[in-house]
Amino acid sequence: MAGGSQFLDSERLPWIPLGPGESFKPLRFLAQDRGRVLLLRLEPGTLVPLHRHLGEVHAYNLAGRRRLIETDEIVRKGGYVYEPAGNVDSWMAVGDEPVIVHITSYGAMEYLGSSGDVVKRDSASSLREAYLRYCAENGVAPLDLGGTC
Repeated sequence: MAGGSQFLDSERLPWIPLGPGESFKPLRFLAQDRGRVLLLRLEPGTLVPLHRHLGEVHAYNLAGRRRLIETDEIVRKGGYVYEPAGNVDSWMAVGDEPVIVHITSYGAMEYLGSSGDVVKRDSASSLREAYLRYCAENGVAPLDLGGTC
């Protein structure tokens, strides 16, 4: 059936390092760099520094706990966080187990320096490039996760 559903066994995907204590499994890259769907894993104590989302974000905790720095709220397994476009936040994995979050994010994400300047920018295409680079460097056959149109 053309245009039908596509099954992806996420267990076949490696955890791809993004930085110390942080890795991701891409599930889908949306066409025209509109966004991405992924699993994000943070080891205990790892901080996601201050950043701004240019599109809305939907984040569902699958495992572990994370603290939303600006509000001091704790998101546990089963917790859902919605972030509107333009939201600025940071958060940290707390407790003694890794945090795994299922994230659907539209638009780019900008990491902010102490004076509010953009120090790094992630998008669907930059994360797709990181996935393809990881596959090439580690002899892993990349899966078709979209994002090429």
